[in-house]
Amino acid sequence: MTLRIGTRRSRLALAQAAEVAERLRANGVETEIVGITTSGDRDTVVTGPAGLKGMFVAEIVRALHDGEVDVAVHSAKDLPAEDEDGLVLGAVPERASPLDVLVTRDGDLPPDSVVGTSSLRRQAQVFRWRPDVLLKDLRGNVDTRLRKLAEGELDAIVLAAAGLMRLGIVPEHAAPMSVTEIIPAPGQGCLAIQARADDAPTLEALAALDHTATRTALIAERSVMRRLGGGCALPLGAFADVEEGRVRMVAGVFSPDGAREARTAVEAEDPEDAAALAEGDLRASGSDEILAAVRP
Repeated sequence: MTLRIGTRRSRLALAQAAEVAERLRANGVETEIVGITTSGDRDTVVTGPAGLKGMFVAEIVRALHDGEVDVAVHSAKDLPAEDEDGLVLGAVPERASPLDVLVTRDGDLPPDSVVGTSSLRRQAQVFRWRPDVLLKDLRGNVDTRLRKLAEGELDAIVLAAAGLMRLGIVPEHAAPMSVTEIIPAPGQGCLAIQARADDAPTLEALAALDHTATRTALIAERSVMRRLGGGCALPLGAFADVEEGRVRMVAGVFSPDGAREARTAVEAEDPEDAAALAEGDLRASGSDEILAAVRP
C-alpha cells in the first residue's frame, strides 16, 4: 500500500511529513507526500485570537475526509481542542522538545530590547519574566523570523525548539526557556497523525509509530484546552509528562500584558483526571475572566 500524507507546504510542515514518511518506510510502508495550502498560509490579516483556531489544519482535514489523502500530519499545537468527526489520531510519535527557545541577535537581552512573537501565550509570559522588554508582533515562517532578527528589526525572538530541530537550524545565540519561565502550548513538540476512523489498513500501518507516553501527555494537555474552551491561539499553556505511570502537568492562563496569571501543577494516574484537577485550579484562580477578556 502507498499512504498519501497530507501536509502544509511550509518547509517545517514538509520536514514533519518527511519524518513520518521515513518512519513508515522503515516499517515497509510506501508513502507519497501531498502538499496543501491552508487558509493560515494564505491569510495575512487575523481578526482575533479565536480566528486562528484551525486555520492551519482545515483544508488538510477536508482533504482527509474527502479521500484525497490517507493521513494528515499536523503540529499538534495547531489542532483545535475538539476532535473532528470521523477522524482519529492514528499515531502520536515520541515527542521532540516541548520547550520554547529565546533567540537573540548578539547573545544579550538588555532592558528595552524588542522581542518578537505573534503568540499571546509567549507574549504574556515574556512580560512576566522580563517586564523591562518591549514586545513586537512577528509573523511568518521560521526563516522569515530569523531573517528579521538578523537584519536588526528585533533584538530577540521566541521560537519552538522542536521546529528548529526539525529544520536542522542551530542559531548562534539560542537559550531554551524552562517550563518555569514559559509554559509551552498544549501539544508543542508533538506530531499528530490523523486518519479516517473507518480506515483499518491505514490505522494498522500507523500503530507502530505511536508512543504511549507522548499520546497520554497530549490527551491531558488538549483536555485542559477543551475544558477551558480555549483555542490554540489563546494565552494558555499546558505541559504534561508521564513518569512511573502517573501524569504530571503544569498549566497556566495569562493576560496578554502579563499582569495576571492562573497557574497550577497537578498529578494523577489518568490524563483526564489530571486535566480535571488543572481545570478546577485554574478556574479558581480566575482563568475564565482572563480568557473572556481576549476572546472576541
